[in-house]
Amino acid sequence: MRKGDPGLMGINEMGFEVFEEMLDYADELQIQVQELDNGTVVADAGVEAHGGYGAGVYLSRLCMADLAEIQLTPFDINGILLPGIQVATDHPAVSCMASQCAMWQIKADKYFAMGSGPARVLARKTRDLYDKICFEESSDVAVIVLESNKLPDEKVSALISEKCGIDPADLRIAVAPTDSVAGLVQVSARVVETGLHKLFTMGFDINTIKCGWGRAPISPITGDATMCMGSSNDAIIYGGETYYTLEYENLEELQQYLKGMPSSASRDWGTPFYKTFKAAGFDFFKVDHNVFAPAKVVMNEILSRRTFVSGKVNKDVLAESFNLQ
Repeated sequence: MRKGDPGLMGINEMGFEVFEEMLDYADELQIQVQELDNGTVVADAGVEAHGGYGAGVYLSRLCMADLAEIQLTPFDINGILLPGIQVATDHPAVSCMASQCAMWQIKADKYFAMGSGPARVLARKTRDLYDKICFEESSDVAVIVLESNKLPDEKVSALISEKCGIDPADLRIAVAPTDSVAGLVQVSARVVETGLHKLFTMGFDINTIKCGWGRAPISPITGDATMCMGSSNDAIIYGGETYYTLEYENLEELQQYLKGMPSSASRDWGTPFYKTFKAAGFDFFKVDHNVFAPAKVVMNEILSRRTFVSGKVNKDVLAESFNLQ
């Protein structure tokens, strides 16, 4: 059962189908699958398994409950071609905010992970978001994507299952660390979501956004997990381009939101994120969170049939962040 977008199958059911499809291609995707003692099925896309671009695309599909078209695409950085990812969705509030947004901190003993995907709605992480987009769901199954360098055990799956109100045997978990190919792919696939999240924090009504499109480069593996966290953020902050179709009658107000939306509106823009983070003593609270946004934003307001543009791509910072030599 669900409330909101009544024409859609439940997002956990949709995610469950994608997970089962992913398992059918486990060998080709170079992922490893295990069933925990309590019945939870875990797919390793980069912790101990090799994973790769294909696994990363499946992680991205899981995160967005398969409510987006996701494909790899080339991205040019000063004459050097790198892999990038392109995302298009006709259900931006649900696919990006109700599902993909990494707003669930999973903590069990010494285990820690950031959780994304359809399971979040069952655990109501975060409640005010679901209230504002008028979305809720109940389901007998749940799917979650964990960003972690460790595989979850029965305690972790039991915690997630309890929060979701389901049996652990009906939980499906996919895992990849930040410093893995699959992990870096799924981060760049958040380009549309990052823009919506920025608007949401600004008080914008994201229900007015009808379609979303975006692309971003996929960061190379640049170092340890913290360095890859920095370069993967830069992929969106300095290389992310987004396009939103929306209905918003107050054009003056819309343009004010648009002015403050891109990452260039932040005081921390212009330097690779790892350097900014290091200068802040690796304390997220000392970083200007306005920097977490796409580099460039285009908005097509369909009532007025006008299109507005803000922000810019910075390929020089990308080249520095990606350590292109």
